[in-house]
Amino acid sequence: MMAHQKLSAAITAANDAGRPALIPFITAGYPDPADFIETLKAIAAVGDAVELGIPFSDPMADGMTIQRSSFEALKNGVSLKWIFEQLDSAQGEIGAPLVMMSYLNPLLAFGYDELAERSLAAGVCGFIVPDLPFEESAEIRAALEAKGLGLIQLVTPATPTDRLKILCDASRGFVYAVTITGITGGDTGLPADLTDYLGQVAEISALPVCAGFGIRSAADVASVGQHAAGAIVGSALVEVLEKGDDPKSYLQSLLGTRDDRQSGGAG
Repeated sequence: MMAHQKLSAAITAANDAGRPALIPFITAGYPDPADFIETLKAIAAVGDAVELGIPFSDPMADGMTIQRSSFEALKNGVSLKWIFEQLDSAQGEIGAPLVMMSYLNPLLAFGYDELAERSLAAGVCGFIVPDLPFEESAEIRAALEAKGLGLIQLVTPATPTDRLKILCDASRGFVYAVTITGITGGDTGLPADLTDYLGQVAEISALPVCAGFGIRSAADVASVGQHAAGAIVGSALVEVLEKGDDPKSYLQSLLGTRDDRQSGGAG
């Protein structure tokens, strides 16, 4: 099974168990780099996959919470090289497939071929690159797919149907359906017309569709789960970590469960 297929399989396994997949997002190395791997293990014990944010100086798609976490992580010396070293040190101990969310510059600086090789070895299955237009993605896509890794496409409520088909066909692992036209971390709740939008994306996509932006509560996860395969929870979880609260308990509350799962849906 290729790495990006592990992502799809983890999400489908959750759906087969009768619930939406849960994909937590954390900024790597935040709030304390020393706790990164233990925090990741705790989150991966509940999440079906985990989205790792690579700190960047200008995270333009992110709201204040994730911007703040990114700046703090950078200040504490967190880099892509450091993240790979940390993941390598925890080989076999993280029970869910990993996705890296990064703006393009750190990936370009690292080198696409080395990025793909290191990612595969570290248990990373795919990448989300919010500032990379589809039309400019051929080079990194080729490097990732050569190692079985996926480039996950983002779609929004403003994406025209023709383009939606192109992006869904190009995506690997899952399709990331942004629930709002804006940045992460808002408190405005999920939009009322989410049903039609997510239904359209799910109808077009051959891959699982996971929705993100604005998901904060068990009710949000349940609502998204009626129309999408999975829910991505970012800013709300970063706030939990910022306050020093238990991320595992918070994530279990989103699923309406407090039981300990040994791993995510990755098996």
